[in-house]
Amino acid sequence: MGAHGEFLFVGCYTGESGGEGEGIALLRRDPATGDLTRLGLAVTTASPSFLARHPTRPVLYAVNELHAGSVTAFAVAEDGDLTPLAVQSTGGRHPCHLAVAAGGRHLLVANYDSGSVAVHPLDADGVPGPRCDLLDLAGSGPVADRQEGPHVHMVSPDPHGPDVLVTDLGSDRVWRCRLDPASGRLTLGGPAVVTAPGTGPRHLLRAADGALLLVGELRGDLAWYRPGGQDGALHREGDIAASTTLGKNHPSELAAGRDGRFVYVANRGPDTISTFAWDGAAAVLVAEVPTGGSWPRHLALIADHLYVANERSHSVTVFRLDPDSGIPRQQGDPVGEASPTCLLRWLPGQVSL
Repeated sequence: MGAHGEFLFVGCYTGESGGEGEGIALLRRDPATGDLTRLGLAVTTASPSFLARHPTRPVLYAVNELHAGSVTAFAVAEDGDLTPLAVQSTGGRHPCHLAVAAGGRHLLVANYDSGSVAVHPLDADGVPGPRCDLLDLAGSGPVADRQEGPHVHMVSPDPHGPDVLVTDLGSDRVWRCRLDPASGRLTLGGPAVVTAPGTGPRHLLRAADGALLLVGELRGDLAWYRPGGQDGALHREGDIAASTTLGKNHPSELAAGRDGRFVYVANRGPDTISTFAWDGAAAVLVAEVPTGGSWPRHLALIADHLYVANERSHSVTVFRLDPDSGIPRQQGDPVGEASPTCLLRWLPGQVSL
């Protein structure tokens, strides 16, 4: 595929989901300049809309966001080539997110349309087996065409323990679950977060200071929560509009800088990136800049650069972050990539990112 180096894998929507991509693409990243070079198609697979990696093995995982959902695992070569290892059914419809649990022994998958979480055991080489659990959620919200039932949008395992947070756009909840490391079974606890009706929780971020930041896809906001009380629930301490532009906003992803001083939110509709200063108590808007494309589905923050996957303009934009203000400045022209939906950094030979 190309000389060894630092890579970005790009998950894309393919024709099965109305996209124009062919599978997982491969870009080379120059660590000195942050520039990207497209190397080509790494592998053909159906609508790999979200990607994740094993913490200690050279294995990449992709959801296949189809009506009959599946997850595919690939062995990653030093040059970025991908070799399929296994395909497993997720037992649900349109999986949209996945993550490896602490310890690297289980893979968790969010089935968006059917509102469930699948658990797959991982063997010593990181290869997933058939499901060992499927947790169905229940609930709805006031937005009739989006919240008629549960819609799991993200699974976020605690990196140091068995707890898992599950964002449910359909019920306006972030659920708290516990994964049994031996059996791979999930136990559903109470909600960790109950948002305002019609928020539509999409993705969350665990801040280094212990706060939980959450974007609402339907309400178009960024909210923050902290633990409080004995019930284990997180209590909202504040929120702010994710964008100041007029019109409907559907924020998609959020990320924090290395020192935690700035939080970035991708806004679909306005097609902007909002930069918020974060002091541990509140988020304050610093700047909002155009993405250089349309429908920013995902973003990745690497060192002093921010990379944005513009799904509908078929491009990936590179931004350099100002070290003092945190504001992104576009760097060069966007790199063409068909229907990009997820960006995953890969350092060949590095065990853990």
